[in-house]
Amino acid sequence: MGQEYILEASGICKAFPGVIALSDVDLRVRKGTVHALMGENGAGKSTMMKILLGIYSRDSGKIIFNGKEVHYKGPREALDDGLAMIHQELSTVQELKVYENIFLGKEICLKGLWIKNDKAMHEAALQLFNRLEIDIDPDAKMKTLSVAKQQLCEIAKAISYNAKLIIMDEPTSAITETEVAHLFKIIRKLRDEQVSIIYITHKMDEVFEISDDISVFRDGQYIGTKLASDITYDELIQMMVGRTITNIFPKEEAEIGEVYLKVEGLSRNNEFHDVSFEVRRGEIFGLAGLMGAGRTEVVETLFGVRKKSAGKIYVDGKEARIKSPSDAIRYGFCLLTEDRKQSGCFLSLSVRLNTVAASLSKHAKGPFIMRKMTVHSAEEMKKLLSIKTPGINTPISNLSGGNQQKVLVGRWLLTSPDILIFDEPTRGIDVGSKSEIHRLLTNLAKQGKCVIIVSSEMPEVMGMSDRILVMSEGKAVGIIERKDFSQEKIMRYATGTAD
Repeated sequence: MGQEYILEASGICKAFPGVIALSDVDLRVRKGTVHALMGENGAGKSTMMKILLGIYSRDSGKIIFNGKEVHYKGPREALDDGLAMIHQELSTVQELKVYENIFLGKEICLKGLWIKNDKAMHEAALQLFNRLEIDIDPDAKMKTLSVAKQQLCEIAKAISYNAKLIIMDEPTSAITETEVAHLFKIIRKLRDEQVSIIYITHKMDEVFEISDDISVFRDGQYIGTKLASDITYDELIQMMVGRTITNIFPKEEAEIGEVYLKVEGLSRNNEFHDVSFEVRRGEIFGLAGLMGAGRTEVVETLFGVRKKSAGKIYVDGKEARIKSPSDAIRYGFCLLTEDRKQSGCFLSLSVRLNTVAASLSKHAKGPFIMRKMTVHSAEEMKKLLSIKTPGINTPISNLSGGNQQKVLVGRWLLTSPDILIFDEPTRGIDVGSKSEIHRLLTNLAKQGKCVIIVSSEMPEVMGMSDRILVMSEGKAVGIIERKDFSQEKIMRYATGTAD
């Protein structure tokens, strides 16, 4: 191998019981470049990264890193060799200080003693931050930092190991546009220092902004690598999904009926204040705003997860007294939460049990759950939503993110809801699954349902909504009709700079 590549993986194969995860896959990363790795959920990206780090053993194939063939037995071995990964779910120790996190497991000790040298670690962390132009107090507790700053600490930690290649998995999934700009500045600085980056994301605009090369996996196979400057948005989508997706936002006209949900002066102490809006049958109603604006808090209060301090909720003209999620379900609400792993999926349970979890009373006779009924319902949702799974008794943790999301949608459809709330419905989901989720939202609206969508992705909330309520710092600052949608207008409202 020439010195052009920091990493050259070739002919990688990996099979699990009943599933071929990777079949003869290649991945070559040039030194000092940002290399985007793209593909639908289930394409094999995560499996490939776990093989690179030694979490999984490969069935066959060769990995050459920094000029030598490697067979890592675990992430620590890879890290010591200069290969680091920053996971989507950060692995920081929240109660420890920043500098303690950075040097966790490789503490600097006083000379000749097994006693931590806190002063030396503090200084070393400060030097790292200065080098990367990161403004963080090394003495701060990790739990006091934003997600974006915690990610920057993880980057500093990787650099402290003299990492030559850093894998970043969905690094911008939970941070603001300003924080994304800062992260990209750090990435470019690392690239200038000849550190290579594997950048995994589903956000297409980011790929073209930050990457030099783009590789695509599909269904466990390597499709190809292109220079970012040599491929178009549409060509990249076609490589990822194997077909042309002509409309990611398949919004169709639905008959807008009468007001079905009415919210008056809804408030929750220290989170949001005096939020009012109406949603009609057949309408997709969007909630937009910057992170921390209060959108999730509003919909969780509607669903009874949080207790309101003031305001009224009316369903079909009658006041709904909602004090818990079970109350909300009786009034015909459902809520697809923004974090499917933490508050959506029961990861240790099967697809079948996850599907029927919200409608167990419909699948029971007396105290007994009727297995045949649950099987029928799960199979029905699997077919209706095109859920890709080896079977309904497969653990949901084995499914891709997009298919996990479809299972959760199926769970709520079985409750026969009239008011469907989707909080970040396509976060971390590939472009093909996004299109399918969007088509489902449109079909629900056409059935006369009230659909509420919360999204941090401006193209999504604009592409799918009939009207958008914009929130800023816990207040509802404006409702925009579809004919008046523009990113500039929404951002002016969201930042409090509207006329």
